[in-house]
Amino acid sequence: MNDAELAELLAKNAGDILLGIRRNSPLSAQILGRIGDELSNSYLMKTLEEVRPNDAILSEESADDLGRLKHSRVWIVDPLDGTREFTEHRSDWAVHVALCIDGQPRIGAVALPAVGQTLCSASVKARTPIQSQFKIAISRSRPPEFVSHVADMLGAELAPMGSAGAKAMAVVNGDVQAYIHAGGQYEWDSAAPVAVALAAGLHASRLDGSPLTYNHANTLLPDLVICRSELAEVILTEIQRQVGEIG
Repeated sequence: MNDAELAELLAKNAGDILLGIRRNSPLSAQILGRIGDELSNSYLMKTLEEVRPNDAILSEESADDLGRLKHSRVWIVDPLDGTREFTEHRSDWAVHVALCIDGQPRIGAVALPAVGQTLCSASVKARTPIQSQFKIAISRSRPPEFVSHVADMLGAELAPMGSAGAKAMAVVNGDVQAYIHAGGQYEWDSAAPVAVALAAGLHASRLDGSPLTYNHANTLLPDLVICRSELAEVILTEIQRQVGEIG
């Protein structure tokens, strides 16, 4: 099994585990979220350690071993991205599995279990948006202060969603034209979504246009924009103008 096939299988299987846990569960939201995180993470970590023993792993739900900094190949996983949405029985949550090589997100798979979809960098193709209305996906809970001004200037509608994976895949699936985030994320939040988006021919970068790189000692990676490539220049220009005015 090659790396892309493995990433896709891991994301799908972890998603199936999470669906099984959530189905008809009598657990409280807090306990359901904790058990979901733990069981999905256990499956991903155990499987990767068995089938890729020479690679390093960075997971949101495991203690960080900085020995990974000496490795060229590092798997970066988020066993349950969007725990709140998962416990609320919504569909906008995801499982992220990425392989970064020398800091670059080369391979990724994002499972959207509640809608029965797993997108992998090896086979993904971006869909042209069906609706003519320009939409920008943003966080449900902490949208960037400047994003409403960007939307106004571009004539766009804001589309609040849950997990980073769900928002990024909304761009890939053609449900929105862009996803803008600022104010706090970590490498596991974006590694797999960025790998899939780039493989689909989309633009993905920091808000200042610089590349998104991974496997740093400090795993904070607080901002990003994923959008259709033909819109990147105008979106990045408007972001910088709005951020400059706020600053």
